[in-house]
Amino acid sequence: MTEESVACEIPAHENDHALIEKIIREYKTIAVVGISKKEERPSYMVAKYLQENSYKVVPVNPTADEILGEKCYKSVEDIGFDIDVVDVFRKPSALPELAETIASLPKKPKAVWFQIGVINSDAVKTLEDAGIEVVQNLCMKIEHARVVGG
Repeated sequence: MTEESVACEIPAHENDHALIEKIIREYKTIAVVGISKKEERPSYMVAKYLQENSYKVVPVNPTADEILGEKCYKSVEDIGFDIDVVDVFRKPSALPELAETIASLPKKPKAVWFQIGVINSDAVKTLEDAGIEVVQNLCMKIEHARVVGG
């Protein structure tokens, strides 16, 4: 392994707990980028939990047609309706390109949520510069349970 492959970025972005609560309580349509078709994967479990807690889950996975009974989109660019949050389960190295794509969408999401271990300061800056709220290195399922007591 190279030093680069094991390096872990320390977040420069500090999460805002008021923002987290606002996202959990007010934003209800969530695109899950990197969702797996495999039920044992964290991305699937988090999306299923959110769906079971009254969120509209929009799966984004280029290899699937349907996940959790919902139409699956190949990319965020293919979604033709408003999204409140993009919840990201991707490698940190994929985030700058994804952030550029999200920031250039004609209808931008209100927020982007990078799951635990998904950290990239450049991607955060790109999104914030585009007026998009960002949470990183936290699990939406865990934070939902903390905020609403589930």
